[in-house]
Amino acid sequence: MNAFLLSALVLWIFFSIIFIVAQYLNNNSIVDSFWGPAFLLVAIVTFLNSDVIGLRAVVLLTMVAIWALRLFLYITVRNWNKPEDYRYINMRKRWGTSMVRLKAYAHVFVLQGVLAFFVSLPIIVTNTSTDQELAPFHFAGIGLWIIGFLFETIGDAQLKRFKADPSNKGKLMMEGLWQYTRHPNYFGEAAMWWGIFIVALSGLGSFYMIISPIIMTLLLLFVSGVPLLEKKYAGREDFAAYTKRTNKFFPWFPKMTKS
Repeated sequence: MNAFLLSALVLWIFFSIIFIVAQYLNNNSIVDSFWGPAFLLVAIVTFLNSDVIGLRAVVLLTMVAIWALRLFLYITVRNWNKPEDYRYINMRKRWGTSMVRLKAYAHVFVLQGVLAFFVSLPIIVTNTSTDQELAPFHFAGIGLWIIGFLFETIGDAQLKRFKADPSNKGKLMMEGLWQYTRHPNYFGEAAMWWGIFIVALSGLGSFYMIISPIIMTLLLLFVSGVPLLEKKYAGREDFAAYTKRTNKFFPWFPKMTKS
């Protein structure tokens, strides 16, 4: 089967199964845990279905696997035994009482499957390419991925440690990587996908795959990541001061502000 059709079919089946489980648990937010594994599933299926298994495909599969498994474990442990996330509760309220499950299937699970397909383009293209050599610019992509991985993992670890300290209850995390960007974990995730895109490039003909990191970055910046947290802390004096000296997304040294 064509790798693109195979990937679309696999994602549809995968998110449909997650939908069924979510309805049984009455918790649509479990889909968050399986966002990462969806990409790993595409990577494994297209890798095994490929006629040519080369070095670049192995490198990309490794990068996707590390990102996906870490994200799955982090979100699953964080949300274990917790009620449905407020975002999905608010969705239920907006949907009303008519065809709630159908709306959940379309607006949450099918939508995530569609987004995952387009973000997965670098994976699919690499696993179907006969050009498996690593060019010098591919190492730049690997380096960018490593930087993103460090930002995401260290940022999440610093935040977890900060929240675990009872003396920090009600306070904002503004230390470590969080003094250079208000969202080091989200910046790291975007950087990782730009790195994946660079590793997947094999010529100008494959440049259309840039839609993948663009979609991921836009989702983080304007939909599911940054705006939700920014809205949560809007109106607080400490957050207002934080926004004046610390970049929202791209890391940079804190700005000097008047006391």
